[in-house]
Amino acid sequence: MSFSASSEQIPPHAAEQRRRGRRVALLILAFCAAPTVAAWFAYFVWQPQSRTNYGELTEPRPLSDPELRRPEGGSFRLSQLRGKWVLLQVDSGACADGCRRKLVYMRQARLALGKDAERIERVWLLSDGRVPAPALLREHEGLNVARVPDGTLLGELPASGNPTGYIYIVDPMGSLMLRFPADPDGRRMLRDLTRLLRASRIG
Repeated sequence: MSFSASSEQIPPHAAEQRRRGRRVALLILAFCAAPTVAAWFAYFVWQPQSRTNYGELTEPRPLSDPELRRPEGGSFRLSQLRGKWVLLQVDSGACADGCRRKLVYMRQARLALGKDAERIERVWLLSDGRVPAPALLREHEGLNVARVPDGTLLGELPASGNPTGYIYIVDPMGSLMLRFPADPDGRRMLRDLTRLLRASRIG
């Protein structure tokens, strides 16, 4: 008993459709990634040898997007800020001196950008169940504050055991890009941000 070869093979037109579908998918992926890749290239590769960046380049990877909880109630996701550059810090809701300094650095760096300030958002991820003082939040109008229920997102931030030691930059596509020390040189941090926004055509 024999079977015809045509019953075991994919028809030529079906195979061609599959190949065409793969090419379309790859083109869409490349189109979506191109703005971020271009910004990285312009800022870190295609630059004069005399220019050095202050922030530390992190391994490029998209952050997950779990549902976060705002202290006052309601949900929040980092994806709500897509299309913007994000300055992000992690700290206890008690917010000791180091936490407060980072909040000030993020606020002042954003304000110092002038007309480009609207391209920047700020996020404070709470690492515990403590509730930030209302008076502190009033000092930082526009700051997005949210708690990570299961802590998984915090584990994605590159740090030697403690993500509270840095201020992070997330690009408009939702990927980590840079990190600054917890007590940065404000002028050098601002210079990095200015150059980054100038090199980028997104966010």
